[in-house]
Amino acid sequence: MVKKPLTSDQVKKISKQLMLAVLASSMVMTTCLSASASTYNLSSVSLENTQSVGNTVSILESNGWLESANVEWTEAKGATGYNVYCKLASASDSEYKQLDNQLIRKYSSYFRADVLGLSQGDYVMKIVPTINNKEASLEQVITKTIKVKANTREGFAFASGSPMGTGSGGYKDDGTVASNAQIVYITSSNVNKVTANVITNIKGTATLCTGITDILAKRQKGYDKRPLIIRMVGEIKADDITGLNSTGYLQLKGCYNVTFEGVGEDATAYGWGVLIRDSHNVELRNMGVMLFPDDGISLDTGNENIWVHNNDIFYGAAGSDADQVKGDGSCDVKKSTYVTVAYNHFYDSGKCSLCGMSDTENFYVTYHHNWFDHSDSRQPRIRVGTIHIYNNYFDGNSKYGVGVTKGASAFVEDNYFRNCKYPMLSSLQGSDISGGSVGTFSGEEGGMIKAYNNKVEGATKLVYSKDDATQFDAYLASARNEQVPSTYKSVSGGNTYNNFDTSSLMYKYVPDAPQNVESNVTTYAGRVDGGDFKWNFTDADDVKSEVNTELMSKIKNYKSELVSVGGNSVGETRYWTK
Repeated sequence: MVKKPLTSDQVKKISKQLMLAVLASSMVMTTCLSASASTYNLSSVSLENTQSVGNTVSILESNGWLESANVEWTEAKGATGYNVYCKLASASDSEYKQLDNQLIRKYSSYFRADVLGLSQGDYVMKIVPTINNKEASLEQVITKTIKVKANTREGFAFASGSPMGTGSGGYKDDGTVASNAQIVYITSSNVNKVTANVITNIKGTATLCTGITDILAKRQKGYDKRPLIIRMVGEIKADDITGLNSTGYLQLKGCYNVTFEGVGEDATAYGWGVLIRDSHNVELRNMGVMLFPDDGISLDTGNENIWVHNNDIFYGAAGSDADQVKGDGSCDVKKSTYVTVAYNHFYDSGKCSLCGMSDTENFYVTYHHNWFDHSDSRQPRIRVGTIHIYNNYFDGNSKYGVGVTKGASAFVEDNYFRNCKYPMLSSLQGSDISGGSVGTFSGEEGGMIKAYNNKVEGATKLVYSKDDATQFDAYLASARNEQVPSTYKSVSGGNTYNNFDTSSLMYKYVPDAPQNVESNVTTYAGRVDGGDFKWNFTDADDVKSEVNTELMSKIKNYKSELVSVGGNSVGETRYWTK
């Protein structure tokens, strides 16, 4: 792949910079000037002693995303703070709800606010400057109509027969905040000071906890099943957090109905990872994870209904083993079931996702719409489990895509494999042992892959059962609902495909056509608007598995541009509950 052209997000950023330059050169602004095609002045809020600022707010851009919306604006001279509101575009002005103060942030040259917990629909946002704790309502501006899309809630985490029935965590399945949910905001400055009440015994006793690690530790016994939403704002480094475990994890153990999410484009876990264990209905989304000391995201033991989506996962810290120069696992799933891993962006990961380790019992995981962006292997690497893999973009992978061992069954459909060396492998047969190799990735007995309607370009080798009924990589189905005959078995172990995808176990889903996968995945995988960290690979990177030194340098030198959190808002905010 040649150097990619500027994305729409990058074009928007350049446009914003140009607009900032224009604004800086002309400080005389009128109310009429600020009412552009995308903003409208409004005087619907009438307050006593209404204040006025020297120049009105100028909106730089406003965008809808997946169950969220955002707006960026220039500072209004004389304003001491901002109130930001949101409503459905069709609703009356009385339906405006004020955003929490923590959702408003200051950057070096602009302010930004994100509203989370929106169901799909059309919305508008309103920005009102404040002076000395009073709204300057004559200076308020309203965005253009913002279109918000729903997240795709598919996969085993949302299977009707699963234990919890959902993986939406602290949210409802329409994307709005669950009833009676607690919302906790963490930043680099308050992560050890934030407080929340946690039910800590069977009698319902509430204990006031201080610091995010204490809050999560107190929920470990599982007495508190109330929905909890933890919103991470900006970059938080490992040194900022008291109470990470010995391997650098923030631990979610024994938790029920929890969402851990980043706010906006730049929520970044720097130097630490997330461990989820013995948890039920947990969602992890919209985070950047950099230089983690062990796995970036680890689902390890006793989990059910876990949804990991829309994260940017970069290099980890180098480990002691030869295969850990890019860090250990990016998103590993072990002894966990009813899991969906979706819309994540893996940046040149060495080992994307181990799926099953010492597992002996069957488990269920879905991978869909992930961007395996020049990552090397384990996309995923499966033992034992029943795994559905669809609509992923395998983009320049130097070792292999999907690998199955120990009797695993994987249905691989409607993916796009672009220059992936070995798109599909079963241990000790087919492409895995081509050229006299003793095995590319495992000495374990093989598993079975059913392949259907994948787009494959530039593979070194891919052997279907129609071409070799014994030494094949995958059984090629001619229809989605075709069952794999039991006569097709792995060479090592004699394992057959379990045909889970044609059984009552299967959930509802609507796959994209493979020709649309690249566009859909590169648009929506990763954090909001693609995150604040941009990197484009080239054709030369497709075959490389070593560390990209320029990328590693950029990661090591990453620094958030966030200046401060909070808009000095006044008035009472209302959570986005439906």
